[in-house]
Amino acid sequence: MSKQKDIETAREMLRGWVLAEQAVMTGQEYRIGTRMLRRADLKMIGERIKFWQDEIARLEGASRIRVQQVIPRDN
Repeated sequence: MSKQKDIETAREMLRGWVLAEQAVMTGQEYRIGTRMLRRADLKMIGERIKFWQDEIARLEGASRIRVQQVIPRDN
């Protein structure tokens, strides 16, 4: 997979986890008749959001040129 595709996938995953966080904020669980839906907990969602933010930063940073300054010294 190309680096650009990896970044796009990571951004899509981040969007999904942010949407999950918004859904949980409207209610952790609910019941319809005999059926119950329990959404994932906010702590786990927050961890996944952080993971994908870090992954995006890593992928975007890997394509940048890093310059270091070297100063020669006589001893």
